[in-house]
Amino acid sequence: MTTPMTKQRRIYETVRQRIQTGDFRPGDRIPSDSELVREFGASRPTVAKALQELERAGFVRRKTGSGTYVLDLAGPEGQQFGLLIPGLGETEIFEPICAAMARTAQQLGHSLVWGANASHAPSADKGRQALALCNQYLHDGVGGVFFAPLEHVEDKDSINLEVVRRCQSVGVPVVLLDRDYVPYPGRSEHDLVGVDNRRVGYQITHHLFERGCERVMFFAREGSAATIDARVAGFMEAVVKDSGAFDAKLIQRGDPRDQSLVAKFISGSRPDGIVCGNDVTAGQLMHTLDRLGLDVPDDVLVAGIDDVKYAELLRVPLTTIRQPCEAMGEAAFRTMMSRIENPTAAPRDVLLGCELVVRESTQRKRNEVIA
Repeated sequence: MTTPMTKQRRIYETVRQRIQTGDFRPGDRIPSDSELVREFGASRPTVAKALQELERAGFVRRKTGSGTYVLDLAGPEGQQFGLLIPGLGETEIFEPICAAMARTAQQLGHSLVWGANASHAPSADKGRQALALCNQYLHDGVGGVFFAPLEHVEDKDSINLEVVRRCQSVGVPVVLLDRDYVPYPGRSEHDLVGVDNRRVGYQITHHLFERGCERVMFFAREGSAATIDARVAGFMEAVVKDSGAFDAKLIQRGDPRDQSLVAKFISGSRPDGIVCGNDVTAGQLMHTLDRLGLDVPDDVLVAGIDDVKYAELLRVPLTTIRQPCEAMGEAAFRTMMSRIENPTAAPRDVLLGCELVVRESTQRKRNEVIA
């Protein structure tokens, strides 16, 4: 089931395309908010949110009392940038992010080096591969490194720190993708492009309460990145607001394929709704619930986060939060250009908006009231 594009996303995509095709050139003032309201039949708040997202992505600059202007962030010509994503090929959201980064780099006269082609690591170990690839990039004189810190890897914290330290030692800027390497709620000194994961956790949890759930749990794998902790924080906030109380047992970590573990927390806490740290975890958990004889969604509602391709292809299509992957890729590359132009500027959080995608996993059919 394809979800229709929201008006906010349609405004964003249309203006972005006009910038990229040259209809709006650097320095041009784009149509006013009132003109966009008339063109798209949208409300002023919707137009404002779309323009705010374009500004966060580095396409425009809003000037109070003057208007919105197209930026020129092409920066130095002909530079090469390294892409260091140890989970590339395993975490689906990075594929469209990287593709968008590559397109943006080409449009601005630069190039992106993909890790799969540049790695000369002596083993299959992700940590050693990451360090070897980092060394290769620095040896080749890249203008900057895009880094998605490791997760689910032993000694990931020390490896992530070492990658960043090596880049800093030779003055190569780092832009973090999707997540920080500092445990939540801490923050490193590098630019980060992603989504507001606390808000994401709140939004998906609140959705389950709106669907009638009374006891919602959060399930995630051990050793996950800081994004999961931020999502947990949003989950906790929604639970307190929607149910009035919070119990630490509502948060469970482990392998969603472990039938005995899942059976234990289901029997002990009896949730009627489960938020998973991501779609992969949700898909695996749904298979385990099926083996335990529990029906999704009639016995328990399940929701994920990311909207990976197979989320709508599961036996029960998964309700989830869709990340704006293409916009994230564009924003990441332009953030790097901005960092090169302003190396002493304070670190930025470039957080893009997400979209709730409702599917059958949170729509009960049993005992529905027919009007």
